[in-house]
Amino acid sequence: MASFQASLQSNHVRPVQIPRSFLSQKPVLNLSFSGTNFPSLKLKFPGTVTNRRSNGALGAKMSATAAASYALALADVAKANNTLDATTSDIEKIEEVFSDPQVFGFFSNPTIDLETKRKVVDDIATSSSLQPHTRNFLNILVDAKRIDLIKDIAKEYEFVYNDLTNTELAVVSSVVKLEAEQLSQIAKQVQKLTGAKNVRIKTVIDPSLVAGFTVRYGNSGSKLIDMSVKKQLEDIAAQLDLGDITLTV
Repeated sequence: MASFQASLQSNHVRPVQIPRSFLSQKPVLNLSFSGTNFPSLKLKFPGTVTNRRSNGALGAKMSATAAASYALALADVAKANNTLDATTSDIEKIEEVFSDPQVFGFFSNPTIDLETKRKVVDDIATSSSLQPHTRNFLNILVDAKRIDLIKDIAKEYEFVYNDLTNTELAVVSSVVKLEAEQLSQIAKQVQKLTGAKNVRIKTVIDPSLVAGFTVRYGNSGSKLIDMSVKKQLEDIAAQLDLGDITLTV
């Protein structure tokens, strides 16, 4: 990411957040992945909303619809090129890059011209070894002024990928990084519980668990396996009628 950071610094940009009302809704967006042999894609969006401040719920719903449409378009391209797994890896890298407020603020800044943003996209794509169609996809979002949706698109793409590949996502939280063998055993247990063909493991470090681990899976993480010491301490406190106390370690 050295070249990317240099690009940010060279423009002396002060990251700012912009309201969603700055972004325009387009009834139809043609996606053309130039430089590849992938088919052009056409995304349909709801009609234009001229005043999102007066209807924040509707604006959020339309943004979610747009994110899902973009995710479906990217998945279609990845599937056509037999690169669903590689594209998933790209999305995870992009998600990590844009988790930096400075990066997100840079791309959301309306005072920065599109050409400058495209150059930074190239820096990101090169340093992260993104596939050509993923690089082009980011440029499409920049040109359409929809780069603010990248985090939502990443989440939606994960749902699409899991559905296409019959994959169950399991989020494993632990105090320290678990060994590969331990994660493999967890994946096998989740597969047994869900009957999924595949299981993808995402790991999260959570010091509040004290020790042990938790596993969330199912629709939007609705199911939980809690093997943490924190849970055991809470159970003991409940049995002793001490549920209101704060446990500190």
